[in-house]
Amino acid sequence: MKPSTLTRRDFIAQAAVGAGAALFVPQHFFIHKKQKLAKETIGHGSYQYKVVEGWGILDASQTPVKDCHEMVQDSKGRIILLTNETKNNVIIYDKSGKLIKSWGSEYPGAHGLTLWKEGGEDFLFITDHDRHQVYKTTTDGKVIMTLSYPKETGVYASADEYKPTETAIATNGDIYVADGYGKSYIIQYNAKGEYIRHFGGKGEADANIQQAHGVCIDNRNKNKPSIVVSSREQNALKRFSMDGKYMATIPLPGAYVCRPVVNGNNIYAAVLVSKMPWNSGTGFVTILDKNDKVVSNPGGSQPAYNGGSLQQLSQVGNTFKNAHDVCIDDDKNLYVAQWNSGKTYPIKLERV
Repeated sequence: MKPSTLTRRDFIAQAAVGAGAALFVPQHFFIHKKQKLAKETIGHGSYQYKVVEGWGILDASQTPVKDCHEMVQDSKGRIILLTNETKNNVIIYDKSGKLIKSWGSEYPGAHGLTLWKEGGEDFLFITDHDRHQVYKTTTDGKVIMTLSYPKETGVYASADEYKPTETAIATNGDIYVADGYGKSYIIQYNAKGEYIRHFGGKGEADANIQQAHGVCIDNRNKNKPSIVVSSREQNALKRFSMDGKYMATIPLPGAYVCRPVVNGNNIYAAVLVSKMPWNSGTGFVTILDKNDKVVSNPGGSQPAYNGGSLQQLSQVGNTFKNAHDVCIDDDKNLYVAQWNSGKTYPIKLERV
């Protein structure tokens, strides 16, 4: 790299790698629940990260995890993890990885976790695909609202057909539920939980969704907010208007996208890769810019475009094992929850 093109982040990254080579660090520092983590800087361009070794590892006999599905940061700066371990479905950390508290024993299919601020108070939306329901709770676990299977849609014969995986909340309080493990519809409710409409599903043409695993509200264009949905089996994100009209597809070849997360000018997502079986341990994080172009893949291959088309993405190294969600904190560090990873705790990536 020419000196004139060396950015501050690139300089820090190169200096960190050089310094690391000169230090001796005991090998056990790089073991995370029998998972060997990358020691080098991962990611590309101005989105590069280093693993914070040992972050968030707790006493498994007291605060165990099963699948670490999703994570959010609340208005107090705390990092909240959702796991389907019913000894403690919700684990609340500070940013250093210290346990603050835990709660929850009633969510065997705990999967989706969304933070929503209302009246100056934080609330959580939890999806449970085993119980076929969505719950709005306080951050202490008090249930405020329960959304059961949407029989109003006319497309479900019973609750068993409905397996929600994620929610997104619009600025007006409307709730969008992704039926990711069911029929792949997005169901829209108002803030009171009253049904408005549904869209998507395994329908026709570009509007169809194949495994609507995640959903988020994209408010980056203040004049034209939209909904971004994971169409995981199509290796793509799909964009819809707020009233459910199809707008565009964002291809991510090779990436089974879990949940899109909008933060600042970027979309972040944890992805599995097109390599079966998924439980063989795959995945990385992908980061898109304001134009929906992939600019970095921490733990994955360097993004490349040919004639405007994104080329096949793949995993590089062994940083992640079935990456399932990414949380971005107020310092732009990342926290990656992992599914089916041998009951490992999340991985923190510190931005370089």
